[in-house]
Amino acid sequence: WETCWFKVELSIPPAWAGREVHFVWESDGEGLVWRDAQPVQGLTKEGEKTSYILTRSLKESEPHSLTLYVELACNGLFGAGKGSMIAPPDPDRRVTLSKAELVVFNRDVYELLVDLEILLDMAQLLGEENQRSFQALYTANQMVNVCDVTDPSTFLAARDLAAAIFSQRNGESQHTIHAMGHCHIDSAWLWPYEETIRKCARSWVTVVHLMEHNPELTFACSQLGLIPVLWQAQQFEWVRSCYPGLYARIQHFVAKGQFIPVGGTWVEMDGNLPSGESMVRQFLQGQRFFQEQFGRLCSEFWLPDTFGYSAQLPQLMRGCGIQRFLTQKLSWNLVNSFPHHTFFWEGIDGSQVLTHFPPGDSYGMHGRVEEILKTVKNNKDKGRVNHSAFLFGFGDGGGGPTQKMLDRMKRMSNTDGLPRVQISTPDQLFSVLEKESSQLCTWVGELFLELHNGTYTTQAQIKKGNRECERILHDVEVLSTLAVAQDRGFQYPASQLQQLWRLLLLNQFHDVLPGSCIQLVVEDALQYYTEIRRAGAQLQEEAVQSLCRDLLQSKARSTPSTLVLNTLSWERTEVISRPGPDGTETLALEVVPSMGYALVQEPFVPPQPVAVRKQEDGSITMENGVIAVCLDTMGRLTSLQLLESGRESVPDGCYANQFALFDDVPLYWDAWDVMDYHLETRKPVTTLLRPLEITLAGGLRGSVRFSLQVGKSSTLTQEIILDAMCPYLRFLTQVEWKEAHKFLKVEFPVQVRSTNATYEIQFGHLQRPTHWNTSWDWARFEVWAHKWLDLSEHGFGVALLNDCKYGASAPRNILSLSL
Repeated sequence: WETCWFKVELSIPPAWAGREVHFVWESDGEGLVWRDAQPVQGLTKEGEKTSYILTRSLKESEPHSLTLYVELACNGLFGAGKGSMIAPPDPDRRVTLSKAELVVFNRDVYELLVDLEILLDMAQLLGEENQRSFQALYTANQMVNVCDVTDPSTFLAARDLAAAIFSQRNGESQHTIHAMGHCHIDSAWLWPYEETIRKCARSWVTVVHLMEHNPELTFACSQLGLIPVLWQAQQFEWVRSCYPGLYARIQHFVAKGQFIPVGGTWVEMDGNLPSGESMVRQFLQGQRFFQEQFGRLCSEFWLPDTFGYSAQLPQLMRGCGIQRFLTQKLSWNLVNSFPHHTFFWEGIDGSQVLTHFPPGDSYGMHGRVEEILKTVKNNKDKGRVNHSAFLFGFGDGGGGPTQKMLDRMKRMSNTDGLPRVQISTPDQLFSVLEKESSQLCTWVGELFLELHNGTYTTQAQIKKGNRECERILHDVEVLSTLAVAQDRGFQYPASQLQQLWRLLLLNQFHDVLPGSCIQLVVEDALQYYTEIRRAGAQLQEEAVQSLCRDLLQSKARSTPSTLVLNTLSWERTEVISRPGPDGTETLALEVVPSMGYALVQEPFVPPQPVAVRKQEDGSITMENGVIAVCLDTMGRLTSLQLLESGRESVPDGCYANQFALFDDVPLYWDAWDVMDYHLETRKPVTTLLRPLEITLAGGLRGSVRFSLQVGKSSTLTQEIILDAMCPYLRFLTQVEWKEAHKFLKVEFPVQVRSTNATYEIQFGHLQRPTHWNTSWDWARFEVWAHKWLDLSEHGFGVALLNDCKYGASAPRNILSLSL
């Protein structure tokens, strides 16, 4: 991931006066040309950028000798893998420079070839029933007859024939395509965060260079926040010092309305897994950045490449001043074709946003006739709207638009037989869609991607780090706010919290939090979580010291006491562990008010202690007056009763807390996918390493422990805990995971009948079917949830809670959590 530098000394022959001169560079590594200490051109063979224009017409007054520098990376557009686009980096990869030349570029020949390409594509793609296809074919044939390759003076006559075809205009009813330059750059994926900074420079300097010679070009940029990834932190300072000239040029074209910031969030985050508060912070930090840097808020939410979209997003968008949404990822659905390209999307509270999917089903078009025709043919809302988006430019690994893409579309701007193509902006597109919106349909609820279901579970440590850090930042803010309210002298840690939030938001990028990234990115992400935990703990301690300074002066008290804080919004009665006089941990049952604290001196005595009993067959029962459970020797629940009603939760002959192992061999996207056929490979985990044993015999807490072998070489140890007065059973699970292409779940069959299960999402919940009546139902064989899923019927239900998992399912009456 390091780069090397080439010093290139050029001498242009005087005989080339009046000619267009290019510096050609071909390599399988990405490059960046520097001139006069400024980046001037990105070089990417896969992105069709292999030359830098030195002069469009060599003049005597121009320098004929000059020095360039080329910074060359070892990685290509899609990382440094070997053999497959999604392969991990190859440590033995070598970069090859295959061509470095000074050449004369014949612009007339280039233009002639683009003319012929468009005409031949029209002839092939418009179909035999369309007379325009034959007109294009015969025109191309005439051009070949007129053109003498040895006589450049014939080129103009050939081009005039093409121009006659291209100038024949469309009718008023023709579909209008709004073309916008685009360059999707993944913040981290097959490359680390640091490489993304260089990708931004290569891509955006090329875009700016194109704008200088194509004043009509517009470029929608949703990742502008990557220039200052941490804004005032190290990466921003590094980028600003390395590319100050580029940043100034970008700001110039933003002011001109060509370089258009879109998006509204800090990064293009995952659309499912971040908490509600995290999603609000994505919008808050993103909108604040756009306001301060460019003087305006984003009106479009731009999220083209994430793996599904929460039903809560419309409400969050509207609350952040955004009423328009663009994506295209649902075109990747493996089972059902989504029925719309332009529609209103309604969230769980009734909020609606105008939503558009580019009908070409891509954010990386190349401006070809085939793509233009597909955009019209594929549009599922014909008759309702007559306008659609066309995002052109190389993407994912950067690259962006090219001159050839622009030149193709100039010829198709208003040509009979083809849809109109106009260079446009997101605001122009959505404004005309809003005027045409009276007949649009409405989609209610989540936009579920029927693919990449494995990203809810992949890289368990990243999932755990995200949930923990969201909780830590919540607690720090609650305690710091209370401290300010009580002590005006306390300094609220606004700047530290902003930096920590931005670290967390960065890790919620749609290839980091889902786990679909290389190991180097995982290591970076885990290091960021470690930093948030460390700094968060320190800020929390400072807030507590200020908030409870008087209470913590224990020397003035004769009776030992413990300060217990509750940062949640309801009163809690729980068993806590606290240090005893001799340093050992002791248990106490305490009641703490919502958003408050209690000073514990005399522990609260429960009305009924926990009773733990071992039976003759080796099974163990636990009871606390609220619930009663029975566990077999493998730790499986054979009974779970709510004592007040006497209702049994576990069906006869079934086992809850049953671990099950599945084969995980997807069709292609290994870290992303789990396919529906994995359900046919279910194998219950039944190899006992250590049978169930009592670890705490009761009183305030009862607990048992057991160990299992999972697969060939993995182990699982679980402690099951029942506390006094507690209406739920806790499972502390540790897995030493050494399996490959296996998927571990835990299942809880329950004696509840319902056609829908309820899942927590951001600031709310969502119901999904427990049956597979339709293809839309069975395509959701693996779904996501936040902290709980619930199966309830009238008067009774069972919920399964977690502190670090997201993958889940509820087929029929089984609550299943993906581990």
